[in-house]
Amino acid sequence: MKKSKNERRALIEKTIHQNPFMTDQALSEMFHVSIQTIRLDRSQLQIPELRTRIKQVAEEQYQNISALENQDIIGDIIALEPNRSAQSILTISQKDVFTRKHIARGHIIFAQANSLCVAIVNHALVLTKESHIHFVNPVKLGDLVSAYATVEYQGEKYYEITVVSYVGDTKVFEGLFKMYYISEDE
Repeated sequence: MKKSKNERRALIEKTIHQNPFMTDQALSEMFHVSIQTIRLDRSQLQIPELRTRIKQVAEEQYQNISALENQDIIGDIIALEPNRSAQSILTISQKDVFTRKHIARGHIIFAQANSLCVAIVNHALVLTKESHIHFVNPVKLGDLVSAYATVEYQGEKYYEITVVSYVGDTKVFEGLFKMYYISEDE
């Protein structure tokens, strides 16, 4: 059953509050209206577009990072529990791909995972000691890469962190990172 404009707008506001990463396309399918209607509704509700919402969530998470400045992070960190887990997203742009085939350069996918590992460790100086990585599937221009990092082990002076990256439901990257840290008082 179709909702009234006010009911739909209230539900859109509630839905985006619960999931700030909800796309206009997904909302349009959910409420059986055009994308233009969703954009108009968001405008009337003063809800920014998806990219702005992602940046707002990321800026909140950056306050929890000890070892990196915002501009040093590859991707947008959208969830962070220091010394436990984190998530980042990265949209592959023209500068991230090889010219001929529009396939993402491997160091971009690695850099997203590596900076996520540095961010997760709650110490002032964090360095990558070693990594064991696998590129599982190609990533293409325009893809949204979601990377998930989890601390598997915390030892004296280092962490072992697994990172798995996906485009949609397809795994594209996995790695085990050993991150060395130095405390402020050393």
